Amino acid sequence: MSRPGTALVTGASTGIGLELSRVFAARGHDLVLVARSKHKLDEVAAGLSAKHGVRVVVLPADLQDPESAERIARAVAREGVTVDYLVNNAGFGVAAPFVEVDVRRSLDMIALNITALTHLTHLFAKGMRERGRGGVLNIASTAGFQPGPGMAVYYATKAYVISFSEALAEELAHTGVHVTAFCPGPVHTEFARIAGNEDSVLFKLGAAKADTVARDAYDAFMKRRVVFVPGTSNWLGVQLLRVSPRALVRKVAAWVNSKTEPKTGSGGSSGPSAKPGTPSNGGRAPRANSAS
Repeated sequence: MSRPGTALVTGASTGIGLELSRVFAARGHDLVLVARSKHKLDEVAAGLSAKHGVRVVVLPADLQDPESAERIARAVAREGVTVDYLVNNAGFGVAAPFVEVDVRRSLDMIALNITALTHLTHLFAKGMRERGRGGVLNIASTAGFQPGPGMAVYYATKAYVISFSEALAEELAHTGVHVTAFCPGPVHTEFARIAGNEDSVLFKLGAAKADTVARDAYDAFMKRRVVFVPGTSNWLGVQLLRVSPRALVRKVAAWVNSKTEPKTGSGGSSGPSAKPGTPSNGGRAPRANSAS
């Protein structure tokens, strides 16, 4: 029986990326896993291959490196792998006022959350269009629907991901290639602990489990949803943002984020809650340049 297509997943060693890898493998997809930690990736690959009988290629990479996307594409070609589905999950956030954050961290965030995602999409979506099939799943966040005082750059990067995904979906309509921006609310991963906002209003409002979020993302992706917000409360929150005065949205966002400590959290992306002003991220290694 033929495989349902190979998926390349970034940030695949922990958090949402790990759970997405498990979901794709359980559905019979071969995998290309990208993250910084080769040791973690090897463990994940061995487990998924043994359990599901899929082929798993491991590609350790730091996606903040501007050359990493090209190196990944070359490595995939050397392995003789055709990437049918690209899952852009790697990303990180910093919970602190913008002017108090080392500007290099903010630029690193843009490099990972925006530049790497854009570069990988360009490299692999071209081949998908030529073959007339495939898809790109970008893990965004409900943070992308609002400004985020206290996590200003992170929220802005997720706004980019949503806008870029929508535009690309329209450009690739009728080509056989589909694009999804998946926008979860808060998710239980390492992010909250690393970012220092475990006790924030955001997480007191409730957070989803990473495995549930991953299954929702896969289902929305395969149903070719362009923008998908999982959970009734999250969806209602996004609708509320659209009709609320912007000044109020900013104030609520600042209040929700004010309880976080000036630490760095990294991860795929899990989003804010349904309330206006809540941040998002999946969770991975504590380094700001996480792609694992």
